[in-house]
Amino acid sequence: MRYAIQAEGLAKRYGDTRALDGVDLEVPEGRLLGVLGPNGAGKTTAVRILATLLRPDGGRAQVGGFDVVRQAHQVRSLIGLTGQYAAVDEALTGVENLVMIGRLLDMPRADARRRAAELLERFDLTEAGGRAAKTYSGGMRRRLDLAASLIGHPTVLFLDEPTTGLDPRSRTELWGVVRDLQSEGVTVLLTTQYLEEADQLADDIIVFDHGKVIASGTSDELKATTGGQVLEVRPAEAAHADLVARVVGDVLGTAPDLSGGLVTAAVRDPAVVPAIVRRLDDLGVIAAELSLRKSSLDEVFLVLTGHRAEEPSETEEAAA
Repeated sequence: MRYAIQAEGLAKRYGDTRALDGVDLEVPEGRLLGVLGPNGAGKTTAVRILATLLRPDGGRAQVGGFDVVRQAHQVRSLIGLTGQYAAVDEALTGVENLVMIGRLLDMPRADARRRAAELLERFDLTEAGGRAAKTYSGGMRRRLDLAASLIGHPTVLFLDEPTTGLDPRSRTELWGVVRDLQSEGVTVLLTTQYLEEADQLADDIIVFDHGKVIASGTSDELKATTGGQVLEVRPAEAAHADLVARVVGDVLGTAPDLSGGLVTAAVRDPAVVPAIVRRLDDLGVIAAELSLRKSSLDEVFLVLTGHRAEEPSETEEAAA
């Protein structure tokens, strides 16, 4: 198997804070690796090292077979990078932004304009291409920013929380663009706090916390780490919610979660569900909703780290 990105033992410190503490990762060519973790977990630091913007304090990494420290110039010729915030010049038009990037990459002016036109059409920005970027919506700016990262036909693309701050529609549109890039064989490393985003896009996922990789695998493999499935029961009468919680707890031997009238519990053996239904029926409790589903990545993250993905990690708090 050929790997587009490989890292071994990456370390980076900021004073007493270990932003990265021995990170290993591998991304096969043409696949998308989702990197999950809360703010401050080390995701952006890892991207900046792999994109040659930071030097590691320890370990080594290669992108496209080139060392990110000793062969940084060769690495930069292969990659594209879209950070957390749009990097376009808001005073320039969409066309001018893309042509400028092309010229900085030593493309002849005619080639730069041709490539700019291609990307504006691809990202549905042709009509807006002659307008200043400051007039663009948030979703349009992110699409222009992603277009700028593709000017040089990169084979490896780093997307560092590219949908942060976008509305659901713009986020979904950007997901479509990423899927198209995957279908063309571009290798993508995507960092995100949105667990649904990783679930939708990633071939493989790694979870960062406190500067370390604490879990890795496919979405289904990670969901299996919770030990089973999730039972959700909502009684037809809200007043019965506490009773349902007691019944579920008695049968499972562990206290379920009760929030907003919905009782939720991890289930290792689905065979217990009929027993819960019979107990509720004997008590005259009618369930308006009753479902057994796979764990979500949010629940997996909570099990692995003890906190939800959107919550700051201790690393972030220490660095603040």
